Amino acid sequence: MNISLLGVFRRDLVCQQVVEIVTAYLEDALSRSDRRRLEKHLAGCPLCTEYLAQIRETIRLAGRLDPEDLSPEMRSDLTEVYRRWLAGG
Repeated sequence: MNISLLGVFRRDLVCQQVVEIVTAYLEDALSRSDRRRLEKHLAGCPLCTEYLAQIRETIRLAGRLDPEDLSPEMRSDLTEVYRRWLAGG
């Protein structure tokens, strides 16, 4: 499902907006016009291009983790972070 996340924003994206929508971009959930705006920004912004590359690498590496790869402390910490996120805070 493609959605427009940027309807209330300026015509040209700023870096903060890129950070906010990069996941939707990677999941191919942006509208065609928002995708074009994001790609236009990326073409002229080396910092956001690097940020996107880092997110892609994080996803690639995280996909290789098994629960057994994490120490009990790491599992506990990640569970707590997830619970806080789920609770909205």
